[in-house]
Amino acid sequence: MRAAALLLAGLAAGCAGAEPPCPAGTQRATVAEAYFGRAVRGGAPVSDAQWQDFLDGVVTPAFPDGLTVVDGAGQWRGPDARIVREASKVLTLVMPGATAGEARARILPLEQAWTARHQQDSVLTVYRSACVGF
Repeated sequence: MRAAALLLAGLAAGCAGAEPPCPAGTQRATVAEAYFGRAVRGGAPVSDAQWQDFLDGVVTPAFPDGLTVVDGAGQWRGPDARIVREASKVLTLVMPGATAGEARARILPLEQAWTARHQQDSVLTVYRSACVGF
């Protein structure tokens, strides 16, 4: 009985990380959402023209197959415990067949370019697995 319980527990643990198959007509993809803050320390916020330049010159060449951008209004707590509010751009990228690690490797240069160009501390990026159909 104890051996059966251990076997069952082991099988359940092995299945816990498995993702269900995608429905017919869809495929597994990694979806990444990157949040680009537009506040600039000691300066004017990143303008629409500057964002468009970044999108055209950095993002689109890296992801020519498509992307979605929406405006956001975010906030976060700074190291001094002060709440910082800022406008942002939320970039959504769908990468069929890519693992989260592969997606991260493709997006990291965008994050690095943004933080260097606009004196940002970081870009928040969320990765999740999804079934997608086009």
